[in-house]
Amino acid sequence: MVDEKHRRRNPRDILIIGGGAGGLELAARLGRADRRRGLKTPRVTLIDRSPFHLWKPSLHEVAAGSLDSHQEGLAYTLLARRNRFRFVLGDLTGLDAEARTVRLAPVVDEDGDELLAERAIPYDRLVLALGSGVNLFGTPGADRHAHQLENVAEAEAFHRRLTLAFLAAAGSGKKRLSVAIVGGGATGVELAAELMEGHHALMDGLPPEQRFPFDVTVVEALPRLLPPLSEPLAAKARQALETLGVAVMTGAKVERVDGSGLDTSQGRLEAELIVWAAGVAPVAVQGDLGLALDDKGRIVVDDRLRTSAADVWALGDCAAAPGPDGKPVPARAQAASQQAAWLARAFRDWDDGREPAEAFTYRDKGSLVSLGDDQAVGALMGGLGGPSFRIEGLLARWAYVTLHLDHHRAILGVRRTALLALSRLLHRRVAGRLKLH
Repeated sequence: MVDEKHRRRNPRDILIIGGGAGGLELAARLGRADRRRGLKTPRVTLIDRSPFHLWKPSLHEVAAGSLDSHQEGLAYTLLARRNRFRFVLGDLTGLDAEARTVRLAPVVDEDGDELLAERAIPYDRLVLALGSGVNLFGTPGADRHAHQLENVAEAEAFHRRLTLAFLAAAGSGKKRLSVAIVGGGATGVELAAELMEGHHALMDGLPPEQRFPFDVTVVEALPRLLPPLSEPLAAKARQALETLGVAVMTGAKVERVDGSGLDTSQGRLEAELIVWAAGVAPVAVQGDLGLALDDKGRIVVDDRLRTSAADVWALGDCAAAPGPDGKPVPARAQAASQQAAWLARAFRDWDDGREPAEAFTYRDKGSLVSLGDDQAVGALMGGLGGPSFRIEGLLARWAYVTLHLDHHRAILGVRRTALLALSRLLHRRVAGRLKLH
């Protein structure tokens, strides 16, 4: 039971905007900590524009049809009950730091009918975990003709188009189907591998007269794929893609996108479906937040994740936090998770009237890229300045899966994560790899 003196010292409510890897993990950590301390009423509120959560690095699997978002997605209301925080559905449109309120846009249904009116939500402490989007680099036609995979709705929209294209190609008997993926980073490479493996699985179940050629091309403006990885590992990834049948174009800048393909610096590439997976940009907010931004539009924070406004913090992809090499912390899920863990400890210290002993320091734990069911490549870091270890094949694939499970462990606990992993494994075995829903 918390004594009244301690209760009076800790009245401050925390509002978190954004339920991605960082925001959700922070809400879960704070909520569970308050429960352990005996606080009866939740003081943490999480706001997100979607009613359910899905780990963003899994979106390429949803797009390819190898992951069912309705099975994998977790309702925020359920997570809120289990982790002792509140959930509010809404989309941020503005911030009034002096009045300590945020504005949320009206919530409308698919027919445009208003379900919730525009609202102003007060806070004592505010954490912005808005995430990021793709950077189209001003490429003509990209916004109209290229699919993006920044949320579940976009991934499902691409999968619906892919399903119809598969069915049309199988029905025609001779038609080829081509997909162009702009961007040779982790998302582009993983999507290409999933698409090609999905096609192979589909072809195994079709009679010969319904099978059709499937072309997947990854287009990258830089000289090689996967810049965060070493050149040998990037070469391994390219070799694995090409073994699956994926074509790779490097050093090819996309100059224009239209309804039938791409114009690149290396010539024309025809494609029926186009996915843009290149570049990272902060998520656009409809209103002005009034915070200091860097030259890329990210919210500037110090080494304690504080913004230019009092009692407002930012973490994850939307924040430009100082990194150990003098550059901003990279926009990666592991960075957001580390920031959430640090900020949860820091809030407890501030609640108890003391300054956190150490500033936030990002520790790169390495990079892993999935190349299908039994393949992955990556580098695991031994620590800052320490040795790194290259891994590939099945070992790397298991390490990649472990990253996903570790995120679920942070928001569900060990037992429920184990049950979820078993359920997903059994579902794949029964339902098959590719879903044409």
